[in-house]
Amino acid sequence: MKRLGVLGTMVWDTIYGRGADVEPVEEWGGICYALAALEAGLPDDWELVPLIKVGSDFAARANQYLTTVTHRAAAARFVEVCEPNNQVTLRYDELNRVAEHMSGGVPSWRWEELGPMVRDLDALYVNFISGFELQIETACHLRRGFAGPIYADLHSLFLAVERDGRRTPQPLADIATWFSCFDAIQLNEDEMALVGSDPMEVAALALGTGVGLLIVTLGPLGAVYFAVPSFDFMRRPSNKRPDVGPVSTARIPKADVTDVLDPTGCGDVFGATIVSNLVQSVGIEEAVRRANRYAARNLSYRGASHLHHHLRGEIVQQ
Repeated sequence: MKRLGVLGTMVWDTIYGRGADVEPVEEWGGICYALAALEAGLPDDWELVPLIKVGSDFAARANQYLTTVTHRAAAARFVEVCEPNNQVTLRYDELNRVAEHMSGGVPSWRWEELGPMVRDLDALYVNFISGFELQIETACHLRRGFAGPIYADLHSLFLAVERDGRRTPQPLADIATWFSCFDAIQLNEDEMALVGSDPMEVAALALGTGVGLLIVTLGPLGAVYFAVPSFDFMRRPSNKRPDVGPVSTARIPKADVTDVLDPTGCGDVFGATIVSNLVQSVGIEEAVRRANRYAARNLSYRGASHLHHHLRGEIVQQ
């Protein structure tokens, strides 16, 4: 069995104004959406190794949720900490998110903790759910200390936390160093705009640091990718020097959505689906098409519980 590490944060969501829901909904979110997509799309010869810190106040519930992930390795790296777990309040106007507040928060991973836990992994998926999963020094240690490929969704690195817990967009300092820590990177269009106004310049910056694949999600326009020649996620180069040759790029249209219920977690489902295909050496364009389909299915389902069944096209009663 090959092992995919999944580094992220389990978040207890309270959601207001989601579709037809009159009362606020409380449920697991954050990395749970990615785990559901990996559960649905990862081949049988791979198993998941969650690298998750959880607050003691939610540890029992989190452990119960993780037992439902059947692709999970027998020895998950699940660490209970004294700090309160991350909780997020999301407010929607129709299906547009208008506010996000975070309270609590588990501490970042230190390399002394993380290093021994990644030694036996074949690949690593990092999702910055809170934005505090790794400090830049730990990310650099991870890049030097882990020989396998790393896919990173940088999402919440671009979100500051105000005094009242409100999440607000912010530019990311030392962006080139952050880029250099990963082999494949996911941004959305707003995050890309915080890096630079010219998408081609941003792509050149990323690929110039040794990134092999940059994927940018565009909402209703689908997703666009930029890749170095002959990119193969599972055959990462032995050095981080950019490949010589023309960059490939294309925009892949979104998949059709029949019933839009909940946009929460679409980016997480998209990225995890990309990873589940890249580890099988599926071509980039086909991987993006499949990710668009799963993200569209996520739109027609509420929450992360039992989401993997829905992503597979199975009937789930909610």
